[in-house]
Amino acid sequence: MMHTIYLVDDEVNLNRVLVKYLEQEGWQVKSFTSGEAAASAIIEKPDLWILDIMLPDLDGFQLIKRIKAHDETTPVIFISARDEDIDKIIGLEMGSDDYIAKPFLPRELVIRVKKILARAYATPKTGLIRYGDYTIYPEKRIIEENGQEIDLTSKEYDLLILFATQIGTPMSREQILVSVWGDDYFGSDRVVDDLVRRVRKKLSKLELETIYGIGYRLVAA
Repeated sequence: MMHTIYLVDDEVNLNRVLVKYLEQEGWQVKSFTSGEAAASAIIEKPDLWILDIMLPDLDGFQLIKRIKAHDETTPVIFISARDEDIDKIIGLEMGSDDYIAKPFLPRELVIRVKKILARAYATPKTGLIRYGDYTIYPEKRIIEENGQEIDLTSKEYDLLILFATQIGTPMSREQILVSVWGDDYFGSDRVVDDLVRRVRKKLSKLELETIYGIGYRLVAA
């Protein structure tokens, strides 16, 4: 994936060097030497901003406010000749992801950019849970059997997820009550048995095993 990076630094020579190093990584880089010029490009929504704090017009702190107001999820790295702890703290409090004090090696910036981009734009995992012929989609809260969706109530689904994420682990009725109904439930634990019965009926291929005197566990498919 080609990421776009916007660099803001009024030191022209350093600006050129950093652009060169960043472009060598395959990133698309656009540079600015003033805060006002950079501010006008915020709507373009680059994947990452690299901001010098000390700019001749709009400084880095003012600029990050505008960036975060437009999209608070956009990563920002501060670079600055000011190496005071207070500047680093202010930067972090304003939402920056990193702070590099000048002078620094361009490769150091590249390494930090890589880490932040990897963290911010990591490909989300599908999160699928497969159990025999069943496929569970936790984010959508649905389960399918060979591609056919099975209707479950909210509590039935909560019970299913509890067991499917802890296959082979014995679960007491008390544990199930707390996980499915919450720790403020004061009714009979027999509701667990009723819920298990309903899930077994709807998901007949689910190996829900009764452990007498303890509770239940899901046996691996």
